[in-house]
Amino acid sequence: MTERRRSSAIQRRLIPSYIFLIIVCFFSVFPIFWMITAATNNTVDIARGRIWFGDQALVNFRALLEAASSQGAGTSLGRFLSNSFIYALAQTVLCIFLCSLAGYGFELYHDKSKDKLFGVLLMAMMVPQVATLIPLFTMMSKLGFLNTVAGFMLPAISTPFMIMMFRQNSRNFPVQIMEAARIDGESEWKIFFTMYMPIMKSTYAAAAVITFMNAWNAYMWPRAVMTKNSSQTMQILLTNLSNGYVIDYGLLMMAVLFCSAPTMIIFFVMQRQFAEGITGAVK
Repeated sequence: MTERRRSSAIQRRLIPSYIFLIIVCFFSVFPIFWMITAATNNTVDIARGRIWFGDQALVNFRALLEAASSQGAGTSLGRFLSNSFIYALAQTVLCIFLCSLAGYGFELYHDKSKDKLFGVLLMAMMVPQVATLIPLFTMMSKLGFLNTVAGFMLPAISTPFMIMMFRQNSRNFPVQIMEAARIDGESEWKIFFTMYMPIMKSTYAAAAVITFMNAWNAYMWPRAVMTKNSSQTMQILLTNLSNGYVIDYGLLMMAVLFCSAPTMIIFFVMQRQFAEGITGAVK
C-alpha cells in the first residue's frame, strides 16, 4: 500500500508537467498542421479561418506550376527545387568538411597563437550579414561568380559557428588513438579520414542538418547573387508569389509546403543524430 501511495503521489505531481508539455506540443505542431491544411483550401476558406482539409490541393498545385513557369524564361517548379537542392547540398558538403578540418586543427594541434586566431574568428560572428553584402557582391561580380553555385556557397562554406562546434566536440575525441596511429606511421590525412570522421559522425550529422537548413532557407544572399530567373531558389519564388495586389493564399501555402517539406523530412530522419551531435556525443 505504501508503494502504491508513493507511485500515485508521484503521478499526481507529474500531471502539471504533462499538461504543460501537451500545451507546448500543441502550439509547436499546430502551425505545421495549419500549413498543410491551408495548402488544400482556397483563399476564401483560408480567410474564413478554416483549419481542416479541403478539396483544392490539386487546384493549388496546378496554380503553383503555372506561377513558377510564369516567372521568366527557363523557369519551372522543378528548376526552382533543383536549384535549391544543388546549392544547399554543395554548400553542406564543403562546409562540414572545411569546418571539421579547421575544428580538428584548432583543438588537436592548438597552441597560444591558434587560440588568439580562434578568438578573432569568434569576433567575426558579431559582424551582421548585411554589412558584408555589398563587398561580397562586388567580389563575386568581379570573379564572374554571379548566378553560379560557387557564388551561392563561397561566402558560407566556412562559418565561425560550425568551426566552434567541431572544436568543442573534438575535445571528446580520444587522443590516444591518434597518438598510437602516429607511432604506427599513419599520415595525418589518413588519421583524419579513417579515425576522426567515423568517430565524430554524430557531430557531422548535426552540422549537416544545420548547414543544409540554413542553405535551403537562405534568402538575402541568393536574392543578391542570383540575378537570373533560371538560377533562383524556392525562397525567392515564394517571395515573388507573395508580392502583388491580390494574393492567392492557397497557392502561397502550397509553395510554403514545398519549401518546408525537405527540411522537415531531413530533420525527422536525422533527429537522433542531431541531438547526439549537439550534445557532443562521440561514438
